[in-house]
Amino acid sequence: MTQPQLPAPLILASSSPRRRQLLTSAGYEFDIVPPREEAECGVCSGETPPELVARLAYQKAADVSTRVGPSIILACDTICECQGQVLGKPRDEDHARRMLEMLSGRRHRVFSGLCLWHVPDGEPVVRVDETTLRMDPLSRQQIEEIVASGAWEGKAGAFGYQDGLDWVHVEQGSETNVVGLPMELLSRMLGELCT
Repeated sequence: MTQPQLPAPLILASSSPRRRQLLTSAGYEFDIVPPREEAECGVCSGETPPELVARLAYQKAADVSTRVGPSIILACDTICECQGQVLGKPRDEDHARRMLEMLSGRRHRVFSGLCLWHVPDGEPVVRVDETTLRMDPLSRQQIEEIVASGAWEGKAGAFGYQDGLDWVHVEQGSETNVVGLPMELLSRMLGELCT
């Protein structure tokens, strides 16, 4: 797949192997400059899930913008939301277990904030993508097997859609958004940047 000719090198502001794999599979050429840890945290009370991911994507891009030359910075932040509760990456096995129990048998949403910033002269552009999913009811044994496998580590909501799970179903929206980078939205935003 041929990608648009970008006016500057593309920088992925992330250390996520899933984001790197999605970009590579789509044929993009890019360098990686991860944001510093302090740019990736900070939940503000009162923020909606879309506001949270938009702000965090911008923070990551802003952090990286101070350390690169002329380029197009791509930053993204993804969270899972169920019953009004934001589910990020689990801290430990018990946290992963509680997340899976909450998601079991329920609909939930995945939000990704995407920031593109043509530095040094452009303005940051931030958009949010949303995908609705449904998780089948999981038995206690299934949850314990998932937790014991370690497959939850580093994954918002304690599961990885990209792992080919047959108990999580996309009902509406982008599958790549669930993996951590909404490629359809990225393609539209890059197209606008190049016109």
